[in-house]
Amino acid sequence: MFRFSIIVPVYNRPEEIEELLNSLSNQSSKNFELVLVEDGSSRPSNEIADKYREQLCIKYISKPNTGRSDSRNAGMENASGEYFVFFDSDCIIPPYYFETLEKELKINYADCFGGPDKAHESFSDIQKAINYAMTSFWTTGGIRGGKVNMEKFMPRTFNMGFSRKAYSAVGGFKDMFGEDIDLSMRIKEAEFPIKLYRDVFVYHKRRVSLKKFYKQVNIFGIARINLYKLYPKSLKPVHVLPSIFTLGSVVLLILSFFSICFLIPIVFFTLLLFIDSLARNKSIHIALLSVIACYIQLYAYGWGFIKSFTEKIIFREGLEDIETLKQKYK
Repeated sequence: MFRFSIIVPVYNRPEEIEELLNSLSNQSSKNFELVLVEDGSSRPSNEIADKYREQLCIKYISKPNTGRSDSRNAGMENASGEYFVFFDSDCIIPPYYFETLEKELKINYADCFGGPDKAHESFSDIQKAINYAMTSFWTTGGIRGGKVNMEKFMPRTFNMGFSRKAYSAVGGFKDMFGEDIDLSMRIKEAEFPIKLYRDVFVYHKRRVSLKKFYKQVNIFGIARINLYKLYPKSLKPVHVLPSIFTLGSVVLLILSFFSICFLIPIVFFTLLLFIDSLARNKSIHIALLSVIACYIQLYAYGWGFIKSFTEKIIFREGLEDIETLKQKYK
């Protein structure tokens, strides 16, 4: 029986899996098994898995396409570890990840943990810019970069783990957007300790194009309203700020037709993003891309949130009460 069971759903991403498995093969501590769940891919990763079987204990599960939540649940059903650890297929794991995790669990135990993500030096400039947008204080309050000053920490499945005991008590992932936050909330309500381990980080590639990034973040904004209906206390100021920014900037742009002075806040914020990214990434090109990625992140999330809030809260179109939602996502 292994200490950790790593569970990774994968769909048509053999190249990413190769990088992930290579990073896992270089871990300083290997008290883990890897459960790869192929979710109906037309480009399976079985040959990649076979390549690393001598270096890693791998369970390869192939199933019809039913989505990431069902795939993670299938992985847990076939796992033997005391602790389930979840990565996205586009993650690269630092060599001391599990050694550091074991130390954290001994010193500051939690039945559920999460860690931040960073940009690896090998990432493209766009990937580094997107990482900045998703971890910067100026766009997300820093909640994805290891800061928790604007909301209590809720682990996400690009870097998340919980004990078999917690799983037995609350069950697995639901088939919904925001499924990781929903599960974190259920673990919290069951009074299991949840901790942020800042030194237990991953390198997360995220989306490789700005178009895909917009779509992903827009879904995050839409999903937040259903999470709010399920868990009203989960909605924090940091979740509303992108919508306020979106509406405020639109108003300023309209007013700028009457006076260019109304553009000053937007220009100031743009310069702030550029300078902050330049200081972090040491690249003018990445800093410029970061500004674009940040505006995409704020507008995509903001419009998604506004759209869902308007439809489901104000006009109550397709609105489901909390009991219906609980049954739907049971």
